Amino acid sequence: MPQSAEPAIKLTLSQSRSVQGLSYQILSIELVTKDRLISPEDLRDQNLPAHIDYKGGIVISGRGPIWLYGYLIHELHPAAWVACYDPRLGAVVVATHSRQTQVGQVLSIDVQENLPPRLCPAMMIVGPPDSGKSVLSHALFRTLLTEYSDIYLQRAHWDGEGNWILELGEMTKSSDREAYKLAYKGGITDNFFQHHSQAILNLRRQKTLVVVDVGGQVQTEKVPLLEACTHYLIISSKPEEIAPWHEFCRDRGNLKCLTVLHSSLEIEEVIHKREPWLEMTWGVLEQGGICQIPTVLLEQVKTLLNKPQ
Repeated sequence: MPQSAEPAIKLTLSQSRSVQGLSYQILSIELVTKDRLISPEDLRDQNLPAHIDYKGGIVISGRGPIWLYGYLIHELHPAAWVACYDPRLGAVVVATHSRQTQVGQVLSIDVQENLPPRLCPAMMIVGPPDSGKSVLSHALFRTLLTEYSDIYLQRAHWDGEGNWILELGEMTKSSDREAYKLAYKGGITDNFFQHHSQAILNLRRQKTLVVVDVGGQVQTEKVPLLEACTHYLIISSKPEEIAPWHEFCRDRGNLKCLTVLHSSLEIEEVIHKREPWLEMTWGVLEQGGICQIPTVLLEQVKTLLNKPQ
């Protein structure tokens, strides 16, 4: 008889813990396929782990689509309360039957409490508008994710260009992409970059690498991001726009330059130098296309992994 396929979703349950006098367990999600992708059909044979203590709370943690979290929250409804763990904030209570908790309450827990404290690297991806920052950051994230499940892509800007826009596919018109971006575009506030700076620091305490897309303008308001990051990568279609980013990130922020990419509309890959940083010309595909990260660039970024800062 043919063997059944391995499940794409692995759920593990922690021992009972406590925070602020509240007993809880952590339900950890792990997507075990190589590409870390799952489909709704994977829910059909999914079972919760045994030995869940429904008298206490359950904190759901791990990378997964919204519909997986929705399914788990529903299945865990007998629990005293259910929270979703956001590594930038903590455990956010989303359902409760207990007077000890309330919806919207944030519990300060550490899902990796047995690990020694550390700060992982955080790499800013910078450069002028329309150079390929969002496409590059998304492609790097998706490529690294196949080997390193504990990385994070933080978009510290308000232009409405999230991962979902980059994953719309080749058939989506450029005009439709721009319309979607405008519909979700926000605006800057006094606390915007300070909020993202703190989020990046929180992520660095828990991840192996944080990739930060900061938008296309050199702005003094972005100084808090410099304080939270360790490295930077410049991607620019205009050579004259590179120097201001070196001045901002290296001279003002004391960050270390990892790579300078000269983006091109032509499909090309030319290495100009490797020291003191990698500098190369690369033809970046437009949104919706298949963006294959050059091996030399991928290896350069991998030098940051598993290096505590």
